[in-house]
Amino acid sequence: MHFFNPVPVMALLEVVRGDDTGDEWVELAVALGGRMGKEPIVVRNSPGFASSRLGIAFALEAIRMVEEGVASPDDIDQAMVLGYRHPMGPLRLTDLVGLDVRLGIAEYLASTLGDRFDPPTLLKRMVEEGKLGRKSGEGFYRWDSPTG
Repeated sequence: MHFFNPVPVMALLEVVRGDDTGDEWVELAVALGGRMGKEPIVVRNSPGFASSRLGIAFALEAIRMVEEGVASPDDIDQAMVLGYRHPMGPLRLTDLVGLDVRLGIAEYLASTLGDRFDPPTLLKRMVEEGKLGRKSGEGFYRWDSPTG
């Protein structure tokens, strides 16, 4: 069972089905998640499951767009907030998660799933420069304090 942070707030629960997981265990996990007030989805055990894999692909493309000068970080984020009703854009979320964390995830997924997850040069450079997002006070945005 893959919960999302902050657990008391986030509704999504990924129930991860391994190769040897019986249907009864998946059904039990789904039912338990429902009793916890979560919205379970069932995914196969694979790198990044479903949500993390989609989330990182989305974030990497947003970073590539900044790198290519397509739009500013704020405009890219606003496009997703206003146009797709995301609660926040992919670059602000990357700042909250941590650019170093996103880089680590991208490198792992690239090593297991291929070059479509290769991290953009901009992401690597920002991490090398210590621009890690909220925790360092600067990433795609400037933060008043490392805690936000």
